[in-house]
Amino acid sequence: MTTTPEHDQKIARMTFSSVYPHYVTKVKKKGRTVEELHEVIQWLTGFDDATLNKFISNKATFEEFFAEAKLHPNAELITGSICGYKIQDIVTPLTKQARYLDKLVDELAKGRKMEKILRVA
Repeated sequence: MTTTPEHDQKIARMTFSSVYPHYVTKVKKKGRTVEELHEVIQWLTGFDDATLNKFISNKATFEEFFAEAKLHPNAELITGSICGYKIQDIVTPLTKQARYLDKLVDELAKGRKMEKILRVA
């Protein structure tokens, strides 16, 4: 299943600050911590807590958020389905990056070990 241009634009315009509280709620409800969430986000994007807070307070879009990210070299190892899309089949880079993040948050919430989430060899 490929994404549509409309879907890709929706992702690009969505603000990180509008989605972040949902990430926090999801992981905390499953017994994980905000610190673990930040560790996962930092692994994927390279952003420390201060940078993350800047994006949240500035209401940065996902397009702005991922434009400044330095994706982890092992990010391409993130596979599987999220929101009805197979990550490895998504062509638009920004949509793929956003789905990488969604997948990592899902794995964290499902109790997966951090070493597995962070694709440690």
